[in-house]
Amino acid sequence: MASTQLEQLFSDLLNIQQQSTNPLPPVHLWNPPLSGDIDIVIDREGRWIHEGSEIKRSELVRLFASILVREGEQYFLLTPVEKWRIKVDVAPLFIITADREQREGQQAITLTTSTGDIVVVDKAHPLSIDKHSSQPSPQVIVRNNLPALISRNVYYQLIDWALEVSDGNADSLYIQSMGERFLLG
Repeated sequence: MASTQLEQLFSDLLNIQQQSTNPLPPVHLWNPPLSGDIDIVIDREGRWIHEGSEIKRSELVRLFASILVREGEQYFLLTPVEKWRIKVDVAPLFIITADREQREGQQAITLTTSTGDIVVVDKAHPLSIDKHSSQPSPQVIVRNNLPALISRNVYYQLIDWALEVSDGNADSLYIQSMGERFLLG
């Protein structure tokens, strides 16, 4: 099925994804000089830690996540006049739920982050397994090259929805979404 046909078929899901990212500030237009490092760490579970204490106000975390940018392997909080480097343990965003929609023999997987981002897994938002860390980490690109770590519960849910494919040597698990196949392991 052609990409545009899939997009028409799942246009309501793609609209929800678009609406979840509309209110974001135009960080791509801002280019201030580096202001320095700030003692903020995003841990493996997506918790924002400032000076050793978790930031519990979800509105503040959402605000920070909306001005988060990635340059290479570094992450920054960006305003029109300031740029602060922060630390990220694995990925700056964290997937907490997954939904599956099936229509006319096609499937779309929708993932939601703890900060409210909604993403449909597709070619522009691929799901992959990062094998560079000590633990393989399932991730998806959410927006502006920002990865999100998929929680263990959501990963097991994706495995339940996966297809097993044998290539003669080994069996592999794939999840399908928007006409694309993504390897789960």
